[in-house]
Amino acid sequence: MKRIAVAGLGLIGARHARAVLEHPGAELAAVVEPDPALRAQWDVPGYASLAEVDGAVDGAILATPSHLHADHAEICLDRGWPCLIEKPIEVSLAAADRIVAASAWAGLPVLTGHHRRYHASAQALREIVRGGEIGQPVLANVIWAVKKPDEYFQGNWRAGGAGSPVMINTVHDIDFLRFILGEIAVVSAQGSRPVRAAPRVESGVVTLRFESGAMASIAFADTCPSPWGFEAGTYENPNIAGSGQDCMWIMGTKGGVSFPSLTVWTGAAHWGEAPHQRRAPAADTVPLEAQLAHFLDVLDGAAPLITAQDARQTLAATLEVERQVAQGAAQARAS
Repeated sequence: MKRIAVAGLGLIGARHARAVLEHPGAELAAVVEPDPALRAQWDVPGYASLAEVDGAVDGAILATPSHLHADHAEICLDRGWPCLIEKPIEVSLAAADRIVAASAWAGLPVLTGHHRRYHASAQALREIVRGGEIGQPVLANVIWAVKKPDEYFQGNWRAGGAGSPVMINTVHDIDFLRFILGEIAVVSAQGSRPVRAAPRVESGVVTLRFESGAMASIAFADTCPSPWGFEAGTYENPNIAGSGQDCMWIMGTKGGVSFPSLTVWTGAAHWGEAPHQRRAPAADTVPLEAQLAHFLDVLDGAAPLITAQDARQTLAATLEVERQVAQGAAQARAS
């Protein structure tokens, strides 16, 4: 039984804590949250800070604000606790490097919470693409469009520029594409804020060129109710209504595949021939639960599927997207 401390009890932190409570191989040893009302909702020892945690802990899950991840990871690693850190790993490359260095200095693993990689359909998609069934990957299109309620932004840090969906949501799509298509070579992006006119980007389009030469686009918005997005398509997030609709399409030299239905189209030699369709459904899994199971394995010595260094690569691309979309939105507003 692994004793886990969960720090940060917001939307995602509460999901982590519930997952720990429900896992037969884990014990929720402590919750850490500065808000006493949130701490009181959990019938386990609660603390206002990581430094105050009193009791045996085998590992910590950090779901605290992203700009605190380096500080909190250093505290945990100094106390001998391997960490699972929510995405993004931090808000700057310098801070991410602090986590990488602290992990190396302590000789303890850090796992990063890009949990989509654990979804069975995501892993099946990777096998289809990397296994060559659709040939050499050439193009990918991703849509993520939701309507976040106004109260999501009211009275908290999301009201400002940090509430942009890029670092909160698009980072997932960037990491997912890296998982499927490999390393990113070039980033180009534009953003806008035509609906709420708040001091943050609301929507945009990202273009990625990968080292393989493959290209991908991501269209994102948090002002549009739609059935298209990873969470809606896979039903993986209880806070977002499910639709079962595809949100990603990958095309290669022998065919294409859509996700999450895993509909594969192959068999056409040219545009005069119709491709054949097949479905390759994967087992139904909850990525957050699969990620926790992997973290418990990491505590027993397994190698992290997503290291701090790996997460830094995703962060680097995402920060460049954030810079470009913010710059574009500001220029559009000035004109």
